[in-house]
Amino acid sequence: MLELLVDFFNTYAVWVAAVSLVSLVVGVASLPFLVARIPADYFSHEERQRMIARHGHPLIRLLLAGAKNALGAVLVVAGLLMLVLPGQGLLTLSAGLMIMNYPGKYSLERWLIMRPYVLPAINKLRRRYGVPPLQSPRRFS
Repeated sequence: MLELLVDFFNTYAVWVAAVSLVSLVVGVASLPFLVARIPADYFSHEERQRMIARHGHPLIRLLLAGAKNALGAVLVVAGLLMLVLPGQGLLTLSAGLMIMNYPGKYSLERWLIMRPYVLPAINKLRRRYGVPPLQSPRRFS
C-alpha cells in the first residue's frame, strides 16, 4: 500500500512539474504577442467596444466561443489549484480570466491596467515591439 502511494506521488509530482514548466514557457512566449495585439485605445472607452461580427456560420462562432470559455474555465481551475500546488498559479488564473467572457470583465481589465506599475510595464513591452503605447484609461463616474 505504501509503495502504491509513493509511486502515485512520484508520478503526480512529475506531471505537476511538467504542466508548470509548460505553462511558464507558453505564458512567457505568448505575452509579447498578446500585449502587442491590444488596440492602443482599448481602455479609453467607458464600455467595451464590440468587434464587428466575423463572417462565418453562427454555429461555428458559437462553438468557438464555447471552446474559448471552456479553455478559460480550465485555466481558472488549474490556476486555483496551482495556488496551493507547485506552478504559476496567478499567471494561469489571470490568463483564464482574460480568455473567458463574463459580466464585468472589461471593468476588471480597466481596474488592473490602472494599477501603478502595470500600464508603464505594458507600454515598455509594446515599445520594444514597435507598437504604439496603450492610451491611459480615463476615470468615468
